Amino acid sequence: MEFRLRQLRKQRHISQIRLAMDLGMTQNSISRFETGVRRPDYDSLIFFADYFNVSIDYLVGRTDNPDINK
Repeated sequence: MEFRLRQLRKQRHISQIRLAMDLGMTQNSISRFETGVRRPDYDSLIFFADYFNVSIDYLVGRTDNPDINK
């Protein structure tokens, strides 16, 4: 499973610390998600998807289409 958090964060020029602060997480958690040491839980996936305005399927690599189906 490819997790696109790092790609999205870098495209928007956001540091791990900034993302962590914006989402109420630690920089260490963001780093572990990006390196694959840890997988995000359901709530974290929703936070990331909402923050970057992409679908969860896009975040986890199930599709290359970032659009959200509403």
